[in-house]
Amino acid sequence: MSDLQSIKNRFGIIGNAPALNHALHVAVQVANTDLSVLISGESGVGKEVFSQIIHSLSPRKHNPFIAVNCGAIPEGTIDSELFGHEKGSFTGAVDARKGYFETVNGGTIFLDEIGEMPLGTQARLLRVLETGEFIRVGSSKVQKTDVRVIAATNRDLLQEAHKGRFREDLYYRLNSVPIRIPSLRDRQEDIPLLFRKFVIDFAERYNTTPVQLQDEEARQMIMHYPWRGNVRELKNIAEQISVLAKSKQISAAELKPFLPDALLNNLPVLASNLPANGSGFVSETTFANERDILYKFIFDLKKDVNEMKRMFVELVNNPSAVVATQGFQDVMNDNSNLMPHDVALTNFNMNKPTPAPTPVYIQQPETVATFDHHEEVDESLNIAEMEKELIIRALKKHRSKRKDAALDLGISERTLYRKLKEYDIEDL
Repeated sequence: MSDLQSIKNRFGIIGNAPALNHALHVAVQVANTDLSVLISGESGVGKEVFSQIIHSLSPRKHNPFIAVNCGAIPEGTIDSELFGHEKGSFTGAVDARKGYFETVNGGTIFLDEIGEMPLGTQARLLRVLETGEFIRVGSSKVQKTDVRVIAATNRDLLQEAHKGRFREDLYYRLNSVPIRIPSLRDRQEDIPLLFRKFVIDFAERYNTTPVQLQDEEARQMIMHYPWRGNVRELKNIAEQISVLAKSKQISAAELKPFLPDALLNNLPVLASNLPANGSGFVSETTFANERDILYKFIFDLKKDVNEMKRMFVELVNNPSAVVATQGFQDVMNDNSNLMPHDVALTNFNMNKPTPAPTPVYIQQPETVATFDHHEEVDESLNIAEMEKELIIRALKKHRSKRKDAALDLGISERTLYRKLKEYDIEDL
């Protein structure tokens, strides 16, 4: 543990979450080898820092290290950047040029956002990993290199491989040792520590007094905020608060304007009755299935509509009826028009003294439509059938445009495809 703490101090890593400590432990263990490493995690979690840790603890630490963002290099020039090119090999190639795999020979190359790499370049990279050989663009000469590759991605590369957007053989070659860096949401206990570090760093840089979170409510708000941008976003917010806050003691009310409303709406809500953990927050898992809640609301709404229809039919068939509140005495004179449920409800109300509001009279219109037959439709309460019906209606509405239908239903296009297959629904 002391070794991990010294590494944290050296590279400025804050936190003691088990997932973070595990990722650091794996990085330390693999550093002394030449195995390829695939670092995965959301944007802003510090993947490049882990690549630097691996390089600095490896036998290659005195040799070059270079970080390359594959998503920032145009597709037409990435081969030249990585493997070099010969003079005249393409328009603008006025001189021969060495690529990164040639200049970093004996060192480490960090390929960030490798999921953005074109398929053609992936094939060249696979050859380097397999044999240590590469060919410059416009050349036929095979060259050798000894470079350790550390790759990073915020995508699910295996899923990308199944979709044909990433080479599966390259994925398994890179994934010799996987390291998963947790997001801030997965190590909430570290967020106040990181926030304090960033505000202290800012205060030292500009010779000011660091801000502080005033109470537990502010601390809980910053811990349960989603932090989609992870450490990078937290640092930006901490610096904004340090500059713009009116006081150095930040309450929850003062903290709220610095956090985007769209994400604040997704925070857990304070509950009057504390849950078993005593945190005062109700997590999203309390609401097991939002879809079930929506369906229940729809069913209750339909039930109310049916009840209103039945009452309307009674009023039309008895236009001279007077509705009073003394136990519904006038309506009780004709119990044949009441449903069993209504009779029971009426008798219950008769035994309770209630204040009598002004009676409401329903005047018979000159022309009244009569209903010879009234039938309540027995709505199906099967969730699967309701879901299938909603999908069919959405497809009809958008003329079989699945993307628009999925957007209207509030689900992903991939989920819609799966549901179409599950319910055997063809394009309408």
